[in-house]
Amino acid sequence: MRILTFLHSFEPGGVERVALRLVRRWREQGVDAPLFLGRGEGAMRGETGEGLDPHVPRGPGFSVAAFETLWMIMTLPGFIRRTKPDVLFCAGNSYAVVAVAMKLLLGRACPPVLAKISNDLERRDMIWPARIAYRLWLRIQGRFIDHFIAMAPGLEREITALVRPGTGAISVIPDPALSVDQIERLRAVRRAGEGSGRRFVAIGRLARQKNFALMLAAFARAAGAEDQLQIFGEGPERGRLAACARRLGIADRVMFMGHVADPALQTGGAAAFLLSSDYEGVPAVLLEALAVGLPVIATECSAAMRSLLEDGALGQLVPPGDLAAFSAALAQAPMPQDAAASLAQARRFTLEAASAAYLDCFAGISARPTEVRRGARRHSIPSTMTSPL
Repeated sequence: MRILTFLHSFEPGGVERVALRLVRRWREQGVDAPLFLGRGEGAMRGETGEGLDPHVPRGPGFSVAAFETLWMIMTLPGFIRRTKPDVLFCAGNSYAVVAVAMKLLLGRACPPVLAKISNDLERRDMIWPARIAYRLWLRIQGRFIDHFIAMAPGLEREITALVRPGTGAISVIPDPALSVDQIERLRAVRRAGEGSGRRFVAIGRLARQKNFALMLAAFARAAGAEDQLQIFGEGPERGRLAACARRLGIADRVMFMGHVADPALQTGGAAAFLLSSDYEGVPAVLLEALAVGLPVIATECSAAMRSLLEDGALGQLVPPGDLAAFSAALAQAPMPQDAAASLAQARRFTLEAASAAYLDCFAGISARPTEVRRGARRHSIPSTMTSPL
């Protein structure tokens, strides 16, 4: 079975990091798992992407970063025709437009598509007209994409209600954000806080979705004079966020650490891990924080957050965008953390377990005739679904 994964680049991102780990794991298991990249740049090339030998189409002589999705839609069909994969792996929501385009452009020549839902589908951050358009787009995905993966129990209900795929077209596979070895390394770095102040840590791409501005404002309001905030990650919002820190008078206590390989390994002595996103799916960085054993303060940015933090037992949840609530939670840190419970939760999201589950799903959908896959969409949608795995 040949499984083709397509990504924009090696630029850092949770979706891309997990996809690259899966490709590597499948190859170690003897699976034919080619990787298509729209462009070869990115900081993860020498880390997660090392040795994966992706196919990168010849560029036009200038950067395609500004229109990378269109570039992939233009170049991927030819690669699919030449390599004839048995199934396409759509690694996250942002790649769904490419998956639908392949179905339209290739028709019956397009292999079945398995798509992982990597972000919240409710998108309460959107204004109503945009939200209505987004829901229409989700319904379109449900008509063209063959199978969907929910990354945590409970998220399948959101897919059922908003995407409305065919009967049996949803499986639950816990997000493979961690490996068994990685969990052991992360657990070993936990230590008591050092110095007189508290150290808060956050990890994520510096993009609007992550709403680091809310985190900075909460830190400015609730942190003590000797407290520090370290933000690991890079992205287009760095300049704006640095200016925000200066405006709030906290620039000397906020450290933008940039892209760092395995940043969770540097979080051991933190008073709390902070997550301020407007929307997420199953944040891999949150699972890493649980593996370390850190107390967590997070926005309820996904339908999975309550189950991930066991209804508040493993961390404090606040409404997305709520500065007062985020500030109050930050002021109370550090909170106690149940080390055994946080470790047990992290161990549910391993690469080793998820890899086999994905392969079972791929085998299932590639073996089903096209007529059966399309016919399933004419059936009624049940109120709940459980994983067939």
